[in-house]
Amino acid sequence: QVELVESGGGLAQPGGSLRLSCEASGNVFRAYFLGWYRQAPGKEREMVAVKGIGDSPIYAESVKGRFTLSRSADKNKVYLQMDVLKPEDTAVYYCTGGAHIYDEYWGQGTQVTVSS
Repeated sequence: QVELVESGGGLAQPGGSLRLSCEASGNVFRAYFLGWYRQAPGKEREMVAVKGIGDSPIYAESVKGRFTLSRSADKNKVYLQMDVLKPEDTAVYYCTGGAHIYDEYWGQGTQVTVSS
């Protein structure tokens, strides 16, 4: 079992930036993948960015060039730097992890709102 705890959500204006953080604990051997999903009101959850140990990050096309995922040296923390934010980025963002799939484990979510 893996526990994921997010922080860093909040309000940003269009063109602004936010940085999300997530720390994994418990059986961290089952956190080969760590990353982020999001769910906007009335829409399905979608993958935003995920990174496996030793792999390059994978990004949704909608965030490429604007969001950057990084992972700590101890492999247990993952960050999402969000730049050039757009109103359509507004969603609840969830930290996810897994041993063989991206989203076996989920955090509680953190709200990101982009509005002027």
